[in-house]
Amino acid sequence: MFHPDYLLLYVDSPAASAAFYSRLLQLDPVESSPTFALFALPSGLKLGLWSRHTVEPAASALGGGGEMAFSVADEARVDAVCAEWSGRGLTILQAPVAMDFGYTFVALDPDGHRLRVFTPSEG
Repeated sequence: MFHPDYLLLYVDSPAASAAFYSRLLQLDPVESSPTFALFALPSGLKLGLWSRHTVEPAASALGGGGEMAFSVADEARVDAVCAEWSGRGLTILQAPVAMDFGYTFVALDPDGHRLRVFTPSEG
């Protein structure tokens, strides 16, 4: 059995996206080139930022077709992260709201990739 251990996002500028994610994740990339940047997350997941202009085979999808989700401890943390990210200038696509699965908000990275922060519903 094998499990995914890489998440690849196609971005306009790997350097600009690496700077964005470095601030967001409070990590430096472990690899960086003009066409690619890689983060090794503490969970073991690796986040790759690949130039949409050089990926082979060519990608037709742009940002917004999926989400990267971050679970947090409680609703207060959801609100705090939303305020922090909004203060950093991230576009907040969905303000904090209670949904079937929990309390959540959605922001966008510079390429339009959706970043969801949530705390699961109890029960």
